Amino acid sequence: MTRFVVVVDTQWDFMAEGGALSVAGAAALVAPMRAWLSSLRPDDTTGVLFTFDTHFRETYAASPEAQMFPIHCVRGTQGWDNMLDVALADPAVPAWRIEKGVFDMWAEPGLGIEDARDAGTPVFPREAFFAALAAKGVTDVTVIGVAADYCVRWAIEGLIARGFTVTVPAGLTRGIDRQIDVVAAEDFAGAARVV
Repeated sequence: MTRFVVVVDTQWDFMAEGGALSVAGAAALVAPMRAWLSSLRPDDTTGVLFTFDTHFRETYAASPEAQMFPIHCVRGTQGWDNMLDVALADPAVPAWRIEKGVFDMWAEPGLGIEDARDAGTPVFPREAFFAALAAKGVTDVTVIGVAADYCVRWAIEGLIARGFTVTVPAGLTRGIDRQIDVVAAEDFAGAARVV
C-alpha cells in the first residue's frame, strides 16, 4: 500500500508564536513534523503536497476571511514561508505545492499543482492531479498541518469526497477552536481516522 501526504498550511504566520494568526500549540509541532516528514520513504509514500494559504495586501480586505481573521500569509513575506522545508523529504519522494486563497483547497476553480522542487515542470490542474493519483491505485492520504478546524478540515472533506481514505496523526495538527478528534467525530462521523 502506498499513501499520499497532504501538509496543510505549515506557514510561519500559523506555526510561529509570533505569527499573525498563530495557532495555539502549533510552534511545538514544528520539530515533530520535521522529523515525521524526514521519515517518509519512497516505498510507502507516493508523494507529498504542501498547501500554502496565500493572500495579498491589496485584496485581503474584500475577502471573506477578513471578516474573521487579521491579514496573514501575505505572499512573499516571512509569514507566508513554509516552516517545513521540502528538502526534509527524501528526494525520491515527489513533492508538490499548491497556493490557495481560501480555507478550502478545493473551492477555487483553476488552481494548479506545481512541482515543489522544479518550478520548470508543467503545472497539473488540481482535479486531474488527484484523479491521476486514484488511477495509480493510491487510496490512502495522510493529512497533517493547521488549523484542524479550518483548512485541515476542508482538505479532509475534499479528499473523502474524491474517494480517498484519510488518516490524521493527532500529534501533527492543531485547531483554533476544535482539535482534530472533535472535528473527525462531529464533521466526519468516523470517515476520517485520527491516530
